[in-house]
Amino acid sequence: MNVTDQAVVIPCAGEHLVGVISRPEQPGTLGLVMVVGGAQYRAGSHRQFVLLARCLASAGFPVIRFDHRGLGDSSGKRMPFDAIHDDIGAALDTLVHQCPSVQRVVLWGLCDGASAALLYSGQHQDARLAGLCLLNPWVRSDNTLARTRIKHYYTGRLLESSFWQRLWQGKYEWRPSLKGLWQSLQAMRAQPPSDAPEPPFQHQMALALRQFSGQVLLLLSARDYTAKEFVECAQSDPAWQGLLQRPQLQRVDVADADHTFSRALWRAAAEQAVLDWMRHLETPT
Repeated sequence: MNVTDQAVVIPCAGEHLVGVISRPEQPGTLGLVMVVGGAQYRAGSHRQFVLLARCLASAGFPVIRFDHRGLGDSSGKRMPFDAIHDDIGAALDTLVHQCPSVQRVVLWGLCDGASAALLYSGQHQDARLAGLCLLNPWVRSDNTLARTRIKHYYTGRLLESSFWQRLWQGKYEWRPSLKGLWQSLQAMRAQPPSDAPEPPFQHQMALALRQFSGQVLLLLSARDYTAKEFVECAQSDPAWQGLLQRPQLQRVDVADADHTFSRALWRAAAEQAVLDWMRHLETPT
């Protein structure tokens, strides 16, 4: 199916966001809003967002990708990921206005873009929101980082023959590693402050996921520490108990993939997972 890319300017809180709509020749009723995270802008690392948007649009799903305030070509002061709900809502409104056939919308995000999408679902009871597609969600804290380092880095080193060979030859600087291990153990045991004015964003994400009634695709890169941190958080934090086992949540792990699915093989696997899930969401049984 032919796809046309249309540049749009999105008004948001007195600022102007720059976006691109990938419009199918025959748009369907289900669309997708890409929420950019980190220091990325609407093209994504190695044009990941461009390629995914055109892939989905060629299957009939209109897609909008945009720069939120202070990012890329958009005006305004840059906002943290947990404060861009107005930007997400403005992009969603624009997609629905520009593509009148769209009746339901999926929010797609990578890293803290995924976290922002999930937080939006909890902050806004938007009836148009049919699903969430979350790639390697960001839940970083001192505790989760420490747990991940101990489980996946330090333990992994003990299983490497090169580590023992360097240690035997006296070429391994063990003091910095020992110091890092000790700091990780201390961070893992530390308790979060109990006098915070509101729950940490990780708990707000968990609550949003618990309350969300739509479908969720959780896409994780097997060799990404951000993804490993998310799994550690979901397994160890009581706020997340049972959430990854909810029947409306589908989890897909992409073998060997890094954080941004930088190789063509990994990108294709991620695209296919999203496309299959979108098709199922479009025609629920």
